[in-house]
Amino acid sequence: MNVSRLVLVTLLLVPAVGVNAHEGAGLAGGFTSGFMHPILGWDHVAAMVAVGLWGAVLGSPAVWSLPIVFPLVMALGGVLGVIGVSLPGVELGIALSALVLGCMVLFSARPPLWLAAVIVGVFAIFHGHAHGTELPESANPLAFSIGFVLATGLLHLCGILISLLSRWQAGRAVVRAGGAIIALAGALFLLRAV
Repeated sequence: MNVSRLVLVTLLLVPAVGVNAHEGAGLAGGFTSGFMHPILGWDHVAAMVAVGLWGAVLGSPAVWSLPIVFPLVMALGGVLGVIGVSLPGVELGIALSALVLGCMVLFSARPPLWLAAVIVGVFAIFHGHAHGTELPESANPLAFSIGFVLATGLLHLCGILISLLSRWQAGRAVVRAGGAIIALAGALFLLRAV
């Protein structure tokens, strides 16, 4: 399947599925619920894969540091949500994460590592806060959190593995197309969030 067909199929599928993973349905539970939650939320899949892709585009040490920064700061955002600290625009921040991070991949943006980590960290706070506010409802918050962080890491790893295609000319086009698809999905999420 060529890149243009892949983009077209993705564009047709994105609006057909629920993009808002923060409706609270089906969250009660433990590890399995936490593990499945980011995988079943397209907004999470887009942002997490984008972090892995962008880290790989930036190269070492970003390829590993960005996927480490995200879950660490996400945990901080989760704590803020659990203790009831208000954070306005959470869904907007989550939607923007896919849009901005997708654009970073699409345009092969190469800011200094500290700035890339700040960008990733800011978005991680929104993702974490959304789930921190849901955790008190969960039957086992610790198990849910462990599953959630593990799935997040695996989604980052997917982005890193996809970026290995960059070794070839056609692969670089695929990675940039992935960034474009993520950015477009982010724009759709943003439309739904406003």
